[in-house]
Amino acid sequence: MDKDTLTAVVEAILLTASGPVTVPAVMEAIDDRKVGEDEVAAIFEAIGENLERPDSGLRLEKVAGGWRCTTPPNLDPYLRSFHGIAARQRLSQAALEVLAIVAHRQPVTLPEMNFIRGTNSASVVRTLLDRGLLRMAGRKKVVGKPFLYRTSKDFLVHFGLERAEDLPDPEEMLKDETATVE
Repeated sequence: MDKDTLTAVVEAILLTASGPVTVPAVMEAIDDRKVGEDEVAAIFEAIGENLERPDSGLRLEKVAGGWRCTTPPNLDPYLRSFHGIAARQRLSQAALEVLAIVAHRQPVTLPEMNFIRGTNSASVVRTLLDRGLLRMAGRKKVVGKPFLYRTSKDFLVHFGLERAEDLPDPEEMLKDETATVE
């Protein structure tokens, strides 16, 4: 397969994919032993660089171990108008608190979340599970065997992260905040 055809295939896959696209997934789709993973990875990089133009309506970003097409934030009002989306579905303060706890301490149990927040988080956890932002990760080996929770791949996609480790360190953020106040 020549480079132009490979680029066209990767672009088409990116445009039609419902989630992040990985290099191995593209390799499986093209099923060409002459094409290497490094060549496909280079195509992703080239497409991303090409879309970084200020006048481009598309962007390519690396999230959840793969690549996805996105749009620049400044085009949001036009896209909302075109698609008839009145209001953005936002996460509540409680949901953001629970996500932060799980993201930084995962795997974590519901009693641990309740202790940190100082309130019952069961309904918030249930909502986040339903939205696919959290997932169950087994049971903790203690009395009562409570469920363990982790962030999901959808969490990474939702927040535009490649890995959960890409989140900022809370202690560092506190240090930075106190340094600017003084």
